[in-house]
Amino acid sequence: MLRWPLPALAAWAACWAAFVLLQRAGLAAAGALATATLLGAVLAWRAGTRWRRLFVAAGFPLSLVASGAAALPAWAWLLPLALLLALYPRGAWRDAPLFPTPRGALAGLAERVPLRDGACVIDAGCGLGDGLLELRRVYPQARLLGLEWSWPLRLACALRCRFARVRRADMWAADWSGADLVFLFQRPESMARAFDKAQRELRAGAWLASLEFAVPGVAAQARLEAVPGKPVWLYRVAAAV
Repeated sequence: MLRWPLPALAAWAACWAAFVLLQRAGLAAAGALATATLLGAVLAWRAGTRWRRLFVAAGFPLSLVASGAAALPAWAWLLPLALLLALYPRGAWRDAPLFPTPRGALAGLAERVPLRDGACVIDAGCGLGDGLLELRRVYPQARLLGLEWSWPLRLACALRCRFARVRRADMWAADWSGADLVFLFQRPESMARAFDKAQRELRAGAWLASLEFAVPGVAAQARLEAVPGKPVWLYRVAAAV
């Protein structure tokens, strides 16, 4: 694996190469800008932290502005913003950004939470599908459902995770009632809301699994940490009183 900042330099080089080659192939400068910016956004999700992702994604359009290498109409600079809004719609701003689930983060989950064959497992906010890939490794016989509000991410996830059903849906409005386990990688501020939804909709005995962030004020039934610094908090839904 390349050491930082080599991944950023490689991503910017790929964006510039795409921009130049697309223009030579006859694509208008605005279209080449949009495509190369989207490529940078896709490459950015592999960066290790939020700031590095932003750094990688913004590098190409900012370097293009600084270089003056392209004569673009004024409206063309709205295209990167439009792509960002498509990838991360305004209605999802209060949810987590694109945080990929690390490989191996769910190791040992099946031993702590054994599920029957054919059990329904939901990845709420599945992004590009890293969580679904990890869930498949630990629950190969489960029925996996991904929920993602961003239509480009939903499409990319569906293409990447053909073993799962991936729906474009608001994870907060979608019905969780048929799930045996709901997995999410959200924000600390979202966890109380997620736990309340799980308590209202999941059947007694079903599970909520949260990567990295615990539900404030609620004792977890178990805690795993297969990847250092990335604990998985497990909460079992109790029967209604």
